[in-house]
Amino acid sequence: MPQHLVVTAIGADRTGIVSKLARLVTDCNCNIVDSRMAILGNEFTFIMLLAGDLSAISRIEHLLPGLGLELDLLTMTKRTSGHRMQPVSAHYVLEYKGPDKVGTLGAISSLLAHHQVYIGALRTQTATDPQSGLAQHLCEMTVELPEGAEPDLIRQQVMALLNQLQLTGRFEAQI
Repeated sequence: MPQHLVVTAIGADRTGIVSKLARLVTDCNCNIVDSRMAILGNEFTFIMLLAGDLSAISRIEHLLPGLGLELDLLTMTKRTSGHRMQPVSAHYVLEYKGPDKVGTLGAISSLLAHHQVYIGALRTQTATDPQSGLAQHLCEMTVELPEGAEPDLIRQQVMALLNQLQLTGRFEAQI
């Protein structure tokens, strides 16, 4: 049975970091099951879910701090297990945009949590609107409604909250 390890690396952005991390994973005989990379400010961020036998996972845990030091990266690892899918009734996409205000994501995620809606993926960013010059908050998330949820009620409440927060958006079933 494969072991799983989450690896996070953060540091100044520069060419070649992904290559060196991927080489270490390969050299340790692990497989990258899932990964995400982003540049946040001037910082490179990389998260990987690795799979391998106990020896391979232990080797990564042992060697990664040294590579992190060499590359001036803050690294962290955490053992985990494979993701267990929960029963869901539907998959939805929630997208919104509007004035950048403190607390927007918190308010929306609280409403979703109240309905036991699982956020599977999330991407937010702030960008300057070229016409108005004002900061605009942009968000896209995929969510899963639990069995027994009332999609019309959730959609109605989400859209009302977006309106209250002066945001425009959509909450639609994912095909």
